[in-house]
Amino acid sequence: MGNYKFILSGGGTGGHIYPAIAIANELKRRHPDAQFLFVGAKDRMEMEKVPQAGYEIEGLWISGLQRKLTLKNLMFPFKVISSLMKSGKIVRRFKPDAVIGTGGFASGPMLRVASGKGVPCVLQEQNSYAGITNKLLKDKVAKICVAYDEMDRFFPKHKIVKTGNPVRGDLVEMTADKNEALDFFGLKTGVPTLLVLGGSLGARRINQLIADNLDFFQKTGVQLIWQCGKLYIDEYAKYNSDTVKVLDFMNRMDYAYAASDTIISRAGAGSVSELCIVGKPVIFVPSPNVAEDHQTKNARALANEDAAILLKESELDAKFEKVFTDLFQDKEMQKSLAENIKKLALPNATKDIVDEIEKLIGNATSK
Repeated sequence: MGNYKFILSGGGTGGHIYPAIAIANELKRRHPDAQFLFVGAKDRMEMEKVPQAGYEIEGLWISGLQRKLTLKNLMFPFKVISSLMKSGKIVRRFKPDAVIGTGGFASGPMLRVASGKGVPCVLQEQNSYAGITNKLLKDKVAKICVAYDEMDRFFPKHKIVKTGNPVRGDLVEMTADKNEALDFFGLKTGVPTLLVLGGSLGARRINQLIADNLDFFQKTGVQLIWQCGKLYIDEYAKYNSDTVKVLDFMNRMDYAYAASDTIISRAGAGSVSELCIVGKPVIFVPSPNVAEDHQTKNARALANEDAAILLKESELDAKFEKVFTDLFQDKEMQKSLAENIKKLALPNATKDIVDEIEKLIGNATSK
């Protein structure tokens, strides 16, 4: 009992990788003797991040189709064949009890082959608009764990389980003290604090917005924790001051959330799930440069529930100051947004996903 073997496949972005790692960690907690193998795309960030988390990974020669005719597109059929063949070898050698796909191109060949060999497969779709790989796999898998309602637009209704997206354990607990958190960043207590999140790499347009509005924030009486990302730290570090803390990366996100009163963020699936648990007023500025514009769709799903404010990049110059001022001055709006976004939180997502995996392998354990 517990000597299970699990393959987890997904990657390309942190939004696909970190959920897979969280699921693996929960499976390992329940089944300490289990064996794990991750399968990703060669030369993508999972080849670095997964070993850092303590797991073995193998890479497939696979990538997505480009929107215009390129040499990479001409190579695509060969990459698919190569990846299907290598996936077949991995399944035969490793003999998994279950395969979990979290999106990204590498999960396509792996789940296609595994399901064809009768291995129970689970998909985890993070976004409100399903990714292309998961849509292609919908008829091959046994269960599809989702984070939003109305996902039967993309998947068979009888396979869908609404679990939410895995988030970090320290955020589910959210025990950080606000004053302690402000002290950690060297900021004052009793002063409204804005947290700006552009992701680990950073968001160019959000950084430009904040830099252009520093005088506005000062006049408004707001202090900032500004995660500009590692690509932009050299450009924006000069704005560090007593009231503006510029960081490339945050090691203590629990402190960042605890210190903040209001948040400006991209709308990737992982960020949205975290912010629902955090329960603070949020202005989402979705990236328009992602597949199928899924960040805008994620943000709109919350805005439609009066749980967040959606501001498109194209609207920032014309609308940002008014939108922020209205929110800053309206305590009732802040309270309403915070309460409504909290209602959408699904803090037990990782456990619920693993419950579904255990049902498939026929041994739901007591937890």
